[in-house]
Amino acid sequence: MELLIKNVRACDPQTGLDRVTDIGVENGIITQIGSISVNADRIIDGGGRLCAIPGLFDMHVHFRDPGLTYKEDIITGANAAKAGGFTGVACMPNTRPAVDDPETVRYIFDKGKKMGIDVIPIACITKGMKGEELCDFDELKKAGITAISDDGRPVENAELMRQALEKTVDNGLLVTSHCEDLKIINGGIINKGEISEKLGVKGMDRASEDSITAREICLAMSCGARIHICHVSTKGSVNIIRAAKRDGIKVTCETAPHYFTYTDEKLLSRDADYRMSPPLRTEEDRAAVEAAVLDGTIDCIITDHAPHSAEEKADFEKAPNGVVGLETSLAATLTKLYHTGKMSLSRIAEIMSVNPRKIMGLEPIRIAVGERCDLCIFDPDYEWEVIPEELNSKSKNSVFKGERLKGKNIYTICRGKVVFSL
Repeated sequence: MELLIKNVRACDPQTGLDRVTDIGVENGIITQIGSISVNADRIIDGGGRLCAIPGLFDMHVHFRDPGLTYKEDIITGANAAKAGGFTGVACMPNTRPAVDDPETVRYIFDKGKKMGIDVIPIACITKGMKGEELCDFDELKKAGITAISDDGRPVENAELMRQALEKTVDNGLLVTSHCEDLKIINGGIINKGEISEKLGVKGMDRASEDSITAREICLAMSCGARIHICHVSTKGSVNIIRAAKRDGIKVTCETAPHYFTYTDEKLLSRDADYRMSPPLRTEEDRAAVEAAVLDGTIDCIITDHAPHSAEEKADFEKAPNGVVGLETSLAATLTKLYHTGKMSLSRIAEIMSVNPRKIMGLEPIRIAVGERCDLCIFDPDYEWEVIPEELNSKSKNSVFKGERLKGKNIYTICRGKVVFSL
C-alpha cells in the first residue's frame, strides 16, 4: 500500500461518514476505509486527534498571474493553498491580460498542472473586463472553462449582463458577480457609517452591494439562469438572497471568514490590511452574515485571496483593496464557528469542500472506496498565532495578522500524494 492514514476522524457529509477510522490509498485512489493492518510506503497516524475531510476548494482567489506576479503567482498562490488544506482553487480573471481568450486559459491550466493541486481559471464575462462586449463563451468553454466573471468590478450595463446570463442557459456556464455599484461607491474606501465619519474618509454605502445583488437576481430570474453572488457582506444582500432562494430562483452565494469575524471598527487603526472590497461592515451586518452561513443561505466560504505588496498597502487611503486568506480560512472558521459550537464538522466540510465544487460543476471529491483521494487533514485544537512573515503567499496582507486561531491544517493530500505537511 502506498499510503496508510490511521486513527483519523474522517468526516464526509456526502457519504454520512463521521468516525475515527483508517484510510488506505493506492495509485491516488481510496482502496480501504476501516481497520487496516498492512505495510505501507508511508503512514500518517492521526492518533485519534486529527480530522480528515474532503480537500478544501476555494472558488474565489486572485493569483495575479499573468501580469501582476510581483503580488502573487500561480506557484506561490498554490503553495499558500496547499498550506491551507486546499486541493483546488478557482482563479479570478482580473489579470494582465485579462482571462478573456483560450490562450490565457491554457496558460493558467498548464502552469497550474505542475503544482500538484487543481488550479482552475475563471474567464471574463466581457472582453478585457471593459463591460462593452461579451467574450466568446463557446470558445472559452472548449478551453475548459466552467464559470465566468468580471470580478473586481460589476458588469455595469444591465442589458449586457442579462444577455450573458441568457447565453448560459444553453452553454451551462456559471456567472459569478461582484456586486458593487461603482457610482454609489464613488471613491469610497471603507464602509460608510460611523467609522468612516470618525476617520474622515469617503465611505462605501451598503446600497452599492444590495442594489447589484437585487439586479443580478432579477436578471437571472427573467431568463431562468443561474447566478452566483460573490463575497456577501451586508444584511441587505443576505435578506435579498434568502428571499430569492425561498422563491426558487437559481441563486447561490459565498462569503469570506473576515465578514463573519470582524467589523469596520478594525479600520480605526488606519491599517490598509483591513481594507477589502466589499469592506468590513457593522456588527449588524456581521451577525447577519454569520446567521446566513449557519442557516444555509450562504452556500460556501471562500477567501477572496487578494495579494498586494507591502509598498502598495503602506498608505491607508491610497492602498488597493484586498487581503490574503488561503492559509487562515480553515483556522478562522474553526475558531469562530466550530469551537463555539455553532457549526458541525460535517457542515464545515460541506461549505468549504463540497458545495464550491458542486456550484462550479466540478468532479465531486468523496471519502469513499474507489474515489480519488483528496484530503485536508487538520488538528482542530492546534493553537497558533498568525505571523504574516511565515505565510507562503508572496504578499502578507492578512486581516488575521497577530490573531491566535484554534485549528490548523497538518497534511494536504491531492490524488493520493502528500503535497503539504506541517
